[in-house]
Amino acid sequence: MARKPLNEHVTERLKQVPTNPGCYIYKDEDGRILYVGKAVNLRSRVRSYFRPSANHSQRIERLVRRIRTIDWMVVDSELEALVLECNLIKEHRPHYNVLLRDDKSYPYIQVTKENFPRVQFTRRPRRRNGKVFGPYTSAFAVRDTIKTLHKAFPLIPCGKSWSGKEEQKPCLYYHIKQCMAPCAGLADKEEYSQVVNQVVKFLEGKEDSVINATAQKMEKAAENLDFELAASLRDRIHALRSVQERQKVLSEDGKDRDIVAVVKDDRGSAIQMMYIRGGRLIGQQNFMLQQSSDVPTGEAVQAFVEQYYSNAPEIPREVLLPVEIESRRIIESWLRNRKGAAVTVEVPQGGEGLRLVEMAAQNAELALTSFIEESDAKGQWAENAIVELSEALELPKPAYRIEGYDISNIQGKAPVGSMVVTENGEAAKGEYRRFRVKYTPESPDDFAMMNEVLLRRFRAYLDGNEKFSKLPDLIMIDGGKGQLSSALRARDQLGLDVPMVGLAKRQEIIFVPVIDTSLEHLPGEMPSRYTYREVILPLNSPGLLILRRLRDEAHRFALSYHRKLRDKRVHGSILDEIPGVGPKKRRLLLRTFGSIEGIRRSKVEEIAAVPTFTMRQAQTIHDYLRPDVREVDDQAKE
Repeated sequence: MARKPLNEHVTERLKQVPTNPGCYIYKDEDGRILYVGKAVNLRSRVRSYFRPSANHSQRIERLVRRIRTIDWMVVDSELEALVLECNLIKEHRPHYNVLLRDDKSYPYIQVTKENFPRVQFTRRPRRRNGKVFGPYTSAFAVRDTIKTLHKAFPLIPCGKSWSGKEEQKPCLYYHIKQCMAPCAGLADKEEYSQVVNQVVKFLEGKEDSVINATAQKMEKAAENLDFELAASLRDRIHALRSVQERQKVLSEDGKDRDIVAVVKDDRGSAIQMMYIRGGRLIGQQNFMLQQSSDVPTGEAVQAFVEQYYSNAPEIPREVLLPVEIESRRIIESWLRNRKGAAVTVEVPQGGEGLRLVEMAAQNAELALTSFIEESDAKGQWAENAIVELSEALELPKPAYRIEGYDISNIQGKAPVGSMVVTENGEAAKGEYRRFRVKYTPESPDDFAMMNEVLLRRFRAYLDGNEKFSKLPDLIMIDGGKGQLSSALRARDQLGLDVPMVGLAKRQEIIFVPVIDTSLEHLPGEMPSRYTYREVILPLNSPGLLILRRLRDEAHRFALSYHRKLRDKRVHGSILDEIPGVGPKKRRLLLRTFGSIEGIRRSKVEEIAAVPTFTMRQAQTIHDYLRPDVREVDDQAKE
């Protein structure tokens, strides 16, 4: 396909690109970021995309055809460009960059950074919270390991953080010698630190040194006729050896390594990471790379390494790669800076290193096959569910996009509405929306609240609000005929034609509205009444399962927002939410008008008359407290 001529902006920007190192950013006509890259010489790299003689892959050809804007950010070195590129890709996730997709959330062990550290199971490790070990492949094995460590070492087992001062009486764990009781002020901090250091050494793969040191203590205790302590240390050794036996020895040199392998074909790319600590395999992890089917293997591996190690909780002394990558030495320097110690990035050509990479590649092949089969099965299940549901509800077209709505409040207080979305049977969390309901009657009225939420949603669509730019193929209301009829009134009031159903909680009955033909209405006039057809699907029906999941998610999302607002009302006030109104100004307002209701009834001029307040601030406060003026539609961020 012949390339389209470059627009004037791109042509002009190509003349202005500097020769410095930095990052370049390509955008489309709507200002969306398409691609982020780095270069030692920005001008040379950026212009290479637009040379007529350039032989690009199909992916790059498609990218170039969509570029309408070129931006860049200059830095001092290639290393800084690498760091900047990682941050920009993480923030914007551009469509044409190779993106990392982790197919699971793997378990880790974290030793916390506290006065008396704890050993915890986590799936979201944070290095600033303490030392992190893993990832591991089995959550059961991790929990079993932590349980064994608690039996072997007198660590805090209750999950609570203690200062070491006497705060409560020691519990049973202290009396059975499985805790040093910092909660009761009985733990010596130095002695506790020694225990934690032994645990850290063990988790770092230095099991033999920990076991040998414990064995020496056991022998010394036996010589001193302290048989109770000797027996306790013997049990500790047995427990530690039981954990050690579960870990497969892959390397006799005892090095800490990360092994990276890649398998790539027309189905996609799979990356296998194997984590070796102290010569033992402690875990492995599979990743899928998006937008990588026509990307060279070296480029895919480099994109993975950059994205993975920008967030990795631990960096080993050695990283083995399957192929050479363009910026290997720069990445090596970057990892060295992040670790604060020597790190080597190598491509083994033979010996033990190559054997480990080939072993990881075999696992990557199996992971890719498994992932594709699982994706195909999910896709087929979703397709069957959508077809079944659409036929049962007699929809005009398949319900590929379904929106679910729910209301959450307690006795009418802090009412909120939620909108959750599924697309092709999968939750589209970026499309979730939430509403703070303005209608607050003395007694709860869920029907009126539902009507308000749907009216606001549809009006936002008609007004061109980009957050509500899509209309669904089906809307599901959490509730029966009453909630559904309220939603139908909102739809009909604005003259839209979107299929709606209600899902009752108890019998899982789907209510489908049918216009009551016995009542006449003029063409274009809103129907005055509906009857409802009941659809009952088997409880194991895939179509019903999609609706049930959507209903439960709408309820969860609404409830979480309601709790947030309720807590804010309990611990603060609505004044806390007004931008530009700090603690001093809140006190001034309440002292002047007596209550929030008094402020709400005041005129703008009266608020502006309060010392330190401007007319503009007064107008903001007035508008925010007036429910007929204020409207908040927040995009969900989860």
